[in-house]
Amino acid sequence: MTEPNYETGSAAARGAAPTGPAGGGRHGLERGASLAPEAAPLAPEAAPLAPDGAPPRSEAPGPGAETGLRTSAPSPASRLPDVVVVGGGVIGLSVAWRSAGRGLEVTVVDPAPARGATWAAAGMLAPVTEVHYGEEALLRLNLSSAAAWPSFAASLEEASGRQVGYRPCGTLAVAMDGGDRALLEDLYRYQLSLGLDPQLLSSRECRSLEPFLAPGIRGGLLAPGDHQVHNRLLAQALEVAVERAGVRLVRDRVTTVLVDAGRVAGVALATGEHLSTGTVVLAAGCWTGQIAGLPDGALPPVRPVKGQILRLKGPAQAPLLGRNLRGLVAGNHLYLVPRADGTVVVGATVEEQGFDVTVRAGAVADLLRDARALMPALDELELAETWAGLRPGSPDNAPIIGPSALPGLVVATGHYRNGILLTPVTADSLASVLAGDGVPQVIAPFSPDRFEPALEGSGPSQLAREQR
Repeated sequence: MTEPNYETGSAAARGAAPTGPAGGGRHGLERGASLAPEAAPLAPEAAPLAPDGAPPRSEAPGPGAETGLRTSAPSPASRLPDVVVVGGGVIGLSVAWRSAGRGLEVTVVDPAPARGATWAAAGMLAPVTEVHYGEEALLRLNLSSAAAWPSFAASLEEASGRQVGYRPCGTLAVAMDGGDRALLEDLYRYQLSLGLDPQLLSSRECRSLEPFLAPGIRGGLLAPGDHQVHNRLLAQALEVAVERAGVRLVRDRVTTVLVDAGRVAGVALATGEHLSTGTVVLAAGCWTGQIAGLPDGALPPVRPVKGQILRLKGPAQAPLLGRNLRGLVAGNHLYLVPRADGTVVVGATVEEQGFDVTVRAGAVADLLRDARALMPALDELELAETWAGLRPGSPDNAPIIGPSALPGLVVATGHYRNGILLTPVTADSLASVLAGDGVPQVIAPFSPDRFEPALEGSGPSQLAREQR
Protein backbone atom coordinates (compact mmCIF):
# COMPACT_ATOMS: atom_id res chain seq x y z
CA MET A 1 0.00 0.00 0.00
CA THR A 2 1.16 3.49 -0.76
CA GLU A 3 2.42 5.52 2.18
CA PRO A 4 -0.59 7.59 3.24
CA ASN A 5 -0.87 11.32 2.92
CA TYR A 6 -3.58 12.11 5.44
CA GLU A 7 -6.45 13.67 3.63
CA THR A 8 -9.65 15.36 4.59
CA GLY A 9 -12.32 17.05 2.63
CA SER A 10 -13.72 15.88 -0.62
CA ALA A 11 -12.77 15.36 -4.21
CA ALA A 12 -16.20 16.85 -4.89
CA ALA A 13 -18.15 13.80 -5.95
CA ARG A 14 -21.44 14.70 -7.55
CA GLY A 15 -23.90 12.11 -6.37
CA ALA A 16 -24.65 9.64 -3.64
CA ALA A 17 -22.19 6.94 -2.71
CA PRO A 18 -22.48 3.87 -4.90
CA THR A 19 -24.42 1.07 -3.31
CA GLY A 20 -23.84 -1.66 -5.88
CA PRO A 21 -20.74 -3.70 -6.63
CA ALA A 22 -17.36 -2.02 -6.37
CA GLY A 23 -16.40 -0.25 -9.54
CA GLY A 24 -16.28 3.04 -11.34
CA GLY A 25 -18.84 5.54 -12.45
CA ARG A 26 -20.37 8.90 -11.78
CA HIS A 27 -23.30 8.20 -9.56
CA GLY A 28 -26.37 10.28 -8.99
CA LEU A 29 -30.04 10.01 -9.89
CA GLU A 30 -30.93 7.13 -12.17
CA ARG A 31 -33.17 7.72 -15.15
CA GLY A 32 -36.80 7.35 -14.24
CA ALA A 33 -36.09 7.52 -10.51
CA SER A 34 -38.19 9.78 -8.35
CA LEU A 35 -36.58 11.83 -5.63
CA ALA A 36 -39.40 11.01 -3.21
CA PRO A 37 -42.55 12.57 -1.90
CA GLU A 38 -42.43 16.12 -0.69
CA ALA A 39 -40.28 16.49 2.40
CA ALA A 40 -40.91 18.71 5.38
CA PRO A 41 -39.55 22.20 4.63
CA LEU A 42 -36.26 23.22 6.12
CA ALA A 43 -35.45 26.71 7.25
CA PRO A 44 -33.73 28.38 4.27
CA GLU A 45 -30.82 29.34 6.49
CA ALA A 46 -29.40 27.66 9.52
CA ALA A 47 -28.08 29.81 12.31
CA PRO A 48 -24.86 31.38 11.00
CA LEU A 49 -21.56 30.94 12.75
CA ALA A 50 -19.95 33.90 14.44
CA PRO A 51 -17.93 35.86 11.84
CA ASP A 52 -14.62 35.12 13.50
CA GLY A 53 -15.44 31.79 15.07
CA ALA A 54 -16.67 31.22 18.58
CA PRO A 55 -16.55 34.02 21.16
CA PRO A 56 -13.40 34.44 23.26
CA ARG A 57 -12.85 31.58 25.66
CA SER A 58 -13.30 32.07 29.38
CA GLU A 59 -10.40 31.14 31.61
CA ALA A 60 -12.80 29.49 34.04
CA PRO A 61 -12.79 25.67 33.88
CA GLY A 62 -15.52 24.39 31.57
CA PRO A 63 -17.19 21.04 31.09
CA GLY A 64 -14.27 19.91 28.93
CA ALA A 65 -12.13 19.59 32.05
CA GLU A 66 -13.80 16.27 32.81
CA THR A 67 -12.94 14.79 29.38
CA GLY A 68 -9.40 16.03 29.05
CA LEU A 69 -10.34 18.81 26.63
CA ARG A 70 -8.10 21.66 27.71
CA THR A 71 -9.40 24.94 29.05
CA SER A 72 -6.15 26.33 30.39
CA ALA A 73 -4.34 29.48 29.28
CA PRO A 74 -1.90 29.29 26.34
CA SER A 75 0.99 26.96 27.03
CA PRO A 76 4.63 27.88 26.87
CA ALA A 77 6.67 26.25 24.10
CA SER A 78 8.16 23.74 26.53
CA ARG A 79 4.79 22.41 27.61
CA LEU A 80 2.99 19.41 26.14
CA PRO A 81 0.38 20.31 23.52
CA ASP A 82 -3.20 20.71 24.63
CA VAL A 83 -4.32 19.06 21.40
CA VAL A 84 -2.71 16.88 18.73
CA VAL A 85 -4.52 16.98 15.39
CA VAL A 86 -3.93 13.89 13.25
CA GLY A 87 -4.19 15.02 9.63
CA GLY A 88 -3.23 18.24 7.88
CA GLY A 89 -5.85 18.64 5.16
CA VAL A 90 -8.24 21.58 5.20
CA ILE A 91 -10.25 20.06 8.06
CA GLY A 92 -7.28 19.36 10.31
CA LEU A 93 -5.51 22.64 9.53
CA SER A 94 -8.65 24.73 10.01
CA VAL A 95 -9.46 23.04 13.35
CA ALA A 96 -5.89 23.72 14.46
CA TRP A 97 -6.02 27.37 13.34
CA ARG A 98 -9.33 28.13 15.04
CA SER A 99 -8.30 26.24 18.19
CA ALA A 100 -5.01 28.13 18.43
CA GLY A 101 -7.07 31.29 18.19
CA ARG A 102 -8.91 30.16 21.33
CA GLY A 103 -5.62 30.00 23.23
CA LEU A 104 -4.85 26.29 22.91
CA GLU A 105 -1.41 24.85 22.25
CA VAL A 106 -1.87 22.71 19.12
CA THR A 107 0.32 20.27 17.19
CA VAL A 108 -0.66 18.98 13.72
CA VAL A 109 0.88 15.72 12.47
CA ASP A 110 0.82 14.90 8.75
CA PRO A 111 3.53 13.60 6.40
CA ALA A 112 2.38 15.94 3.60
CA PRO A 113 0.11 18.75 4.85
CA ALA A 114 -2.38 20.38 2.48
CA ARG A 115 -2.24 17.53 -0.04
CA GLY A 116 -4.42 14.42 -0.40
CA ALA A 117 -8.13 14.97 -1.02
CA THR A 118 -7.68 18.65 -0.13
CA TRP A 119 -5.41 19.14 -3.14
CA ALA A 120 -7.61 17.00 -5.40
CA ALA A 121 -10.92 18.74 -4.66
CA ALA A 122 -12.76 21.13 -6.98
CA GLY A 123 -13.71 23.61 -4.25
CA MET A 124 -17.45 23.82 -4.89
CA LEU A 125 -19.52 25.35 -2.08
CA ALA A 126 -22.85 24.06 -3.31
CA PRO A 127 -25.39 23.04 -0.65
CA VAL A 128 -28.40 23.56 -2.94
CA THR A 129 -27.31 21.68 -6.07
CA GLU A 130 -25.57 19.06 -3.90
CA VAL A 131 -28.70 18.10 -1.93
CA HIS A 132 -29.81 14.46 -2.09
CA TYR A 133 -33.00 12.83 -0.91
CA GLY A 134 -32.74 11.64 2.69
CA GLU A 135 -29.93 14.06 3.57
CA GLU A 136 -32.04 16.84 5.06
CA ALA A 137 -29.95 17.05 8.26
CA LEU A 138 -26.79 17.28 6.17
CA LEU A 139 -28.38 20.06 4.13
CA ARG A 140 -28.90 22.10 7.30
CA LEU A 141 -25.23 21.68 8.19
CA ASN A 142 -24.16 22.54 4.63
CA LEU A 143 -26.29 25.70 4.61
CA SER A 144 -24.86 26.80 7.94
CA SER A 145 -21.30 26.34 6.71
CA ALA A 146 -22.02 28.04 3.36
CA ALA A 147 -23.35 31.07 5.26
CA ALA A 148 -20.08 31.21 7.23
CA TRP A 149 -17.79 31.06 4.20
CA PRO A 150 -17.52 34.81 3.38
CA SER A 151 -16.36 35.74 6.90
CA PHE A 152 -14.20 32.63 7.21
CA ALA A 153 -12.43 33.43 3.93
CA ALA A 154 -11.91 37.06 4.93
CA SER A 155 -10.49 36.09 8.34
CA LEU A 156 -8.15 33.52 6.80
CA GLU A 157 -6.88 35.96 4.18
CA GLU A 158 -6.18 38.51 6.90
CA ALA A 159 -4.43 35.93 9.10
CA SER A 160 -2.30 34.47 6.30
CA GLY A 161 -1.80 37.38 3.93
CA ARG A 162 -2.82 34.98 1.13
CA GLN A 163 -5.83 34.94 -1.19
CA VAL A 164 -8.08 31.86 -1.01
CA GLY A 165 -9.99 32.38 -4.25
CA TYR A 166 -13.47 32.64 -2.74
CA ARG A 167 -15.88 33.49 -5.60
CA PRO A 168 -19.61 34.13 -5.04
CA CYS A 169 -20.40 33.09 -8.62
CA GLY A 170 -23.48 30.86 -8.33
CA THR A 171 -24.05 27.49 -10.00
CA LEU A 172 -25.99 26.56 -13.14
CA ALA A 173 -27.14 22.94 -13.56
CA VAL A 174 -28.13 21.96 -17.13
CA ALA A 175 -29.74 18.96 -18.84
CA MET A 176 -28.57 17.53 -22.15
CA ASP A 177 -31.71 15.65 -23.23
CA GLY A 178 -35.34 15.11 -22.26
CA GLY A 179 -34.57 12.40 -19.70
CA ASP A 180 -31.96 14.62 -18.07
CA ARG A 181 -34.46 17.50 -18.02
CA ALA A 182 -36.99 15.29 -16.19
CA LEU A 183 -34.39 14.51 -13.53
CA LEU A 184 -33.58 18.20 -13.05
CA GLU A 185 -37.26 19.06 -12.74
CA ASP A 186 -37.65 16.33 -10.10
CA LEU A 187 -34.66 17.78 -8.24
CA TYR A 188 -36.16 21.27 -8.55
CA ARG A 189 -39.46 20.18 -6.92
CA TYR A 190 -37.56 18.49 -4.10
CA GLN A 191 -35.45 21.59 -3.50
CA LEU A 192 -38.59 23.73 -3.33
CA SER A 193 -40.13 21.32 -0.80
CA LEU A 194 -37.09 21.95 1.44
CA GLY A 195 -37.57 25.71 1.37
CA LEU A 196 -34.71 26.32 -1.07
CA ASP A 197 -34.88 28.86 -3.88
CA PRO A 198 -33.49 27.52 -7.17
CA GLN A 199 -34.70 28.99 -10.46
CA LEU A 200 -35.91 26.70 -13.26
CA LEU A 201 -34.63 27.99 -16.63
CA SER A 202 -35.31 27.35 -20.29
CA SER A 203 -32.56 26.43 -22.72
CA ARG A 204 -32.48 29.99 -24.03
CA GLU A 205 -32.17 31.41 -20.51
CA CYS A 206 -29.30 29.04 -19.74
CA ARG A 207 -27.44 30.05 -22.89
CA SER A 208 -27.98 33.73 -22.16
CA LEU A 209 -26.12 33.16 -18.87
CA GLU A 210 -23.42 30.95 -20.42
CA PRO A 211 -23.16 31.58 -24.19
CA PHE A 212 -20.69 28.74 -24.83
CA LEU A 213 -23.17 26.04 -23.79
CA ALA A 214 -24.17 23.58 -26.50
CA PRO A 215 -27.23 24.72 -28.50
CA GLY A 216 -29.00 21.43 -27.82
CA ILE A 217 -29.27 21.63 -24.02
CA ARG A 218 -32.82 21.21 -22.75
CA GLY A 219 -32.86 23.68 -19.87
CA GLY A 220 -31.53 23.88 -16.36
CA LEU A 221 -31.78 25.37 -12.91
CA LEU A 222 -29.83 28.18 -11.29
CA ALA A 223 -28.66 28.20 -7.66
CA PRO A 224 -27.40 31.77 -7.11
CA GLY A 225 -26.00 30.97 -3.65
CA ASP A 226 -23.83 27.97 -4.61
CA HIS A 227 -20.30 29.34 -4.89
CA GLN A 228 -16.66 28.17 -4.98
CA VAL A 229 -13.27 28.56 -3.35
CA HIS A 230 -9.88 27.66 -4.82
CA ASN A 231 -9.06 24.59 -2.75
CA ARG A 232 -5.30 24.72 -3.35
CA LEU A 233 -5.02 28.39 -2.45
CA LEU A 234 -7.16 27.66 0.61
CA ALA A 235 -4.81 24.89 1.73
CA GLN A 236 -1.73 27.07 1.26
CA ALA A 237 -3.32 29.92 3.21
CA LEU A 238 -4.19 27.57 6.07
CA GLU A 239 -0.59 26.33 6.24
CA VAL A 240 0.62 29.90 6.67
CA ALA A 241 -2.14 30.79 9.14
CA VAL A 242 -1.47 27.86 11.47
CA GLU A 243 2.25 28.62 11.58
CA ARG A 244 1.55 32.29 12.34
CA ALA A 245 -0.85 31.19 15.08
CA GLY A 246 1.92 29.20 16.76
CA VAL A 247 0.74 25.73 15.75
CA ARG A 248 3.52 23.16 15.62
CA LEU A 249 3.53 21.22 12.33
CA VAL A 250 5.13 17.77 12.48
CA ARG A 251 5.74 16.18 9.07
CA ASP A 252 5.33 12.57 10.11
CA ARG A 253 2.66 9.88 10.19
CA VAL A 254 0.68 8.84 13.24
CA THR A 255 0.64 5.06 13.52
CA THR A 256 -1.10 4.66 16.87
CA VAL A 257 -3.29 6.58 19.28
CA LEU A 258 -1.96 5.86 22.75
CA VAL A 259 -4.58 4.95 25.35
CA ASP A 260 -3.89 4.66 29.08
CA ALA A 261 -6.39 3.86 31.83
CA GLY A 262 -9.34 4.18 29.45
CA ARG A 263 -8.50 7.58 27.99
CA VAL A 264 -6.31 9.11 25.28
CA ALA A 265 -2.70 9.68 26.34
CA GLY A 266 -1.00 10.72 23.09
CA VAL A 267 0.11 9.42 19.70
CA ALA A 268 2.99 7.34 18.33
CA LEU A 269 4.68 8.42 15.09
CA ALA A 270 6.21 6.38 12.28
CA THR A 271 9.64 7.58 13.37
CA GLY A 272 9.11 6.03 16.80
CA GLU A 273 8.55 9.34 18.60
CA HIS A 274 5.68 9.65 21.07
CA LEU A 275 3.72 12.87 21.56
CA SER A 276 1.90 13.02 24.87
CA THR A 277 -1.40 14.88 25.09
CA GLY A 278 -4.78 14.55 26.72
CA THR A 279 -6.73 15.28 23.53
CA VAL A 280 -6.38 13.91 20.01
CA VAL A 281 -8.43 15.08 17.02
CA LEU A 282 -8.73 12.43 14.31
CA ALA A 283 -8.84 14.33 11.00
CA ALA A 284 -6.99 11.85 8.80
CA GLY A 285 -9.69 11.48 6.17
CA CYS A 286 -9.93 8.08 4.51
CA TRP A 287 -6.71 7.00 6.26
CA THR A 288 -8.37 7.16 9.67
CA GLY A 289 -9.02 3.43 9.65
CA GLN A 290 -5.28 2.72 9.28
CA ILE A 291 -4.51 4.17 12.73
CA ALA A 292 -3.99 1.59 15.46
CA GLY A 293 -4.44 1.63 19.22
CA LEU A 294 -8.11 2.52 19.66
CA PRO A 295 -10.52 0.14 21.39
CA ASP A 296 -13.20 -1.62 19.37
CA GLY A 297 -15.95 0.78 18.38
CA ALA A 298 -13.89 3.95 18.80
CA LEU A 299 -12.40 3.99 15.29
CA PRO A 300 -14.65 5.99 12.90
CA PRO A 301 -15.99 3.85 10.02
CA VAL A 302 -14.63 5.69 6.97
CA ARG A 303 -13.59 4.31 3.61
CA PRO A 304 -11.83 5.76 0.55
CA VAL A 305 -14.00 6.77 -2.43
CA LYS A 306 -11.90 7.48 -5.49
CA GLY A 307 -12.51 10.48 -7.73
CA GLN A 308 -10.70 11.21 -11.00
CA ILE A 309 -10.55 14.85 -12.12
CA LEU A 310 -9.14 16.93 -14.98
CA ARG A 311 -7.88 20.47 -15.30
CA LEU A 312 -8.17 22.32 -18.61
CA LYS A 313 -6.20 25.48 -19.25
CA GLY A 314 -7.75 28.39 -21.11
CA PRO A 315 -7.19 32.13 -21.47
CA ALA A 316 -7.73 34.19 -18.34
CA GLN A 317 -8.74 37.26 -20.37
CA ALA A 318 -11.57 35.41 -22.15
CA PRO A 319 -12.96 32.68 -19.85
CA LEU A 320 -15.49 30.25 -21.27
CA LEU A 321 -17.52 30.07 -18.06
CA GLY A 322 -18.65 32.68 -15.57
CA ARG A 323 -20.05 30.35 -12.89
CA ASN A 324 -19.93 26.74 -11.71
CA LEU A 325 -21.62 24.39 -14.17
CA ARG A 326 -23.20 21.07 -13.29
CA GLY A 327 -24.34 18.84 -16.11
CA LEU A 328 -26.50 15.80 -16.74
CA VAL A 329 -25.48 14.05 -19.96
CA ALA A 330 -27.46 10.89 -20.73
CA GLY A 331 -27.83 10.35 -16.98
CA ASN A 332 -24.15 10.97 -16.19
CA HIS A 333 -23.31 13.68 -13.69
CA LEU A 334 -20.34 15.99 -14.00
CA TYR A 335 -19.25 19.50 -13.04
CA LEU A 336 -17.09 22.24 -14.51
CA VAL A 337 -15.56 24.75 -12.09
CA PRO A 338 -13.96 27.81 -13.71
CA ARG A 339 -11.05 29.56 -12.00
CA ALA A 340 -10.12 33.22 -12.25
CA ASP A 341 -6.98 32.31 -14.22
CA GLY A 342 -8.99 30.74 -17.05
CA THR A 343 -8.54 27.11 -16.04
CA VAL A 344 -11.54 24.79 -15.71
CA VAL A 345 -11.72 21.84 -13.30
CA VAL A 346 -13.77 18.92 -14.68
CA GLY A 347 -14.94 16.00 -12.56
CA ALA A 348 -15.52 13.61 -11.11
CA THR A 349 -15.79 9.86 -11.02
CA VAL A 350 -17.11 8.06 -7.94
CA GLU A 351 -15.35 4.71 -7.49
CA GLU A 352 -15.14 2.11 -4.73
CA GLN A 353 -11.58 1.02 -5.52
CA GLY A 354 -9.90 1.04 -2.12
CA PHE A 355 -6.77 3.17 -1.93
CA ASP A 356 -6.04 3.09 -5.67
CA VAL A 357 -5.23 6.55 -7.08
CA THR A 358 -4.35 5.50 -10.64
CA VAL A 359 -5.65 7.82 -13.35
CA ARG A 360 -7.35 5.69 -16.01
CA ALA A 361 -7.60 6.56 -19.70
CA GLY A 362 -11.24 5.47 -19.84
CA ALA A 363 -12.26 7.79 -17.01
CA VAL A 364 -10.46 10.72 -18.63
CA ALA A 365 -12.15 9.97 -21.97
CA ASP A 366 -15.60 9.75 -20.37
CA LEU A 367 -15.22 13.03 -18.51
CA LEU A 368 -13.97 14.82 -21.62
CA ARG A 369 -16.76 13.35 -23.76
CA ASP A 370 -19.51 14.60 -21.47
CA ALA A 371 -17.84 17.97 -20.82
CA ARG A 372 -17.44 18.58 -24.57
CA ALA A 373 -21.09 17.62 -25.14
CA LEU A 374 -22.12 20.39 -22.74
CA MET A 375 -19.61 22.94 -23.99
CA PRO A 376 -17.99 22.17 -27.38
CA ALA A 377 -15.60 25.13 -27.06
CA LEU A 378 -13.65 23.13 -24.47
CA ASP A 379 -11.98 21.41 -27.43
CA GLU A 380 -9.65 24.39 -27.74
CA LEU A 381 -8.38 24.23 -24.16
CA GLU A 382 -5.17 22.52 -23.09
CA LEU A 383 -5.43 19.34 -21.04
CA ALA A 384 -3.15 20.58 -18.27
CA GLU A 385 -3.52 18.03 -15.47
CA THR A 386 -5.20 14.77 -14.50
CA TRP A 387 -5.32 13.41 -10.98
CA ALA A 388 -7.21 11.19 -8.58
CA GLY A 389 -8.13 11.78 -4.95
CA LEU A 390 -9.68 9.73 -2.18
CA ARG A 391 -12.74 11.12 -0.44
CA PRO A 392 -13.42 9.93 3.12
CA GLY A 393 -16.87 8.34 2.98
CA SER A 394 -18.97 7.29 5.98
CA PRO A 395 -21.78 4.68 6.04
CA ASP A 396 -24.47 7.38 5.76
CA ASN A 397 -22.46 9.80 3.55
CA ALA A 398 -22.45 12.39 6.36
CA PRO A 399 -19.46 13.69 8.34
CA ILE A 400 -18.44 12.35 11.73
CA ILE A 401 -17.77 15.35 13.98
CA GLY A 402 -17.47 15.70 17.75
CA PRO A 403 -16.27 14.03 20.95
CA SER A 404 -16.00 10.25 20.92
CA ALA A 405 -17.10 7.89 23.68
CA LEU A 406 -13.39 7.44 24.42
CA PRO A 407 -12.36 10.31 26.72
CA GLY A 408 -9.92 12.66 25.02
CA LEU A 409 -10.73 11.53 21.46
CA VAL A 410 -12.43 14.02 19.12
CA VAL A 411 -13.36 13.10 15.55
CA ALA A 412 -13.46 15.20 12.37
CA THR A 413 -13.67 12.94 9.35
CA GLY A 414 -16.08 11.33 6.87
CA HIS A 415 -16.85 14.62 5.08
CA TYR A 416 -17.04 12.73 1.76
CA ARG A 417 -18.13 15.12 -1.02
CA ASN A 418 -18.49 18.21 1.23
CA GLY A 419 -15.13 18.63 2.95
CA ILE A 420 -14.29 22.04 1.51
CA LEU A 421 -17.84 23.30 2.04
CA LEU A 422 -17.93 22.10 5.66
CA THR A 423 -14.55 23.53 6.65
CA PRO A 424 -15.85 26.61 8.54
CA VAL A 425 -18.56 24.85 10.54
CA THR A 426 -16.27 21.95 11.43
CA ALA A 427 -13.38 24.20 12.46
CA ASP A 428 -15.42 26.59 14.59
CA SER A 429 -17.54 23.87 16.18
CA LEU A 430 -14.55 21.78 17.21
CA ALA A 431 -12.63 24.82 18.43
CA SER A 432 -15.59 25.40 20.73
CA VAL A 433 -15.52 21.76 21.88
CA LEU A 434 -11.77 21.78 22.47
CA ALA A 435 -11.91 25.05 24.41
CA GLY A 436 -14.47 23.51 26.77
CA ASP A 437 -17.58 25.35 25.57
CA GLY A 438 -19.58 22.22 24.73
CA VAL A 439 -20.89 20.70 21.53
CA PRO A 440 -22.67 23.22 19.26
CA GLN A 441 -26.16 22.08 18.29
CA VAL A 442 -25.38 22.41 14.58
CA ILE A 443 -23.02 19.38 14.67
CA ALA A 444 -24.97 17.32 17.23
CA PRO A 445 -26.65 15.07 14.59
CA PHE A 446 -23.21 14.08 13.27
CA SER A 447 -21.73 12.78 16.52
CA PRO A 448 -19.44 9.73 16.35
CA ASP A 449 -21.76 7.93 18.75
CA ARG A 450 -24.25 7.23 15.95
CA PHE A 451 -21.80 4.49 14.88
CA GLU A 452 -20.11 3.69 18.21
CA PRO A 453 -21.28 0.91 20.48
CA ALA A 454 -20.81 1.79 24.14
CA LEU A 455 -17.15 1.31 24.99
CA GLU A 456 -16.47 -0.93 27.95
CA GLY A 457 -16.12 1.18 31.05
CA SER A 458 -17.24 4.41 29.43
CA GLY A 459 -20.35 5.99 28.03
CA PRO A 460 -20.66 9.07 25.87
CA SER A 461 -18.24 11.82 26.77
CA GLN A 462 -19.28 14.36 29.35
CA LEU A 463 -19.48 17.05 26.68
CA ALA A 464 -21.77 14.91 24.53
CA ARG A 465 -24.04 14.09 27.49
CA GLU A 466 -24.43 17.73 28.45
CA GLN A 467 -25.75 18.59 24.99
CA ARG A 468 -28.53 15.98 25.06
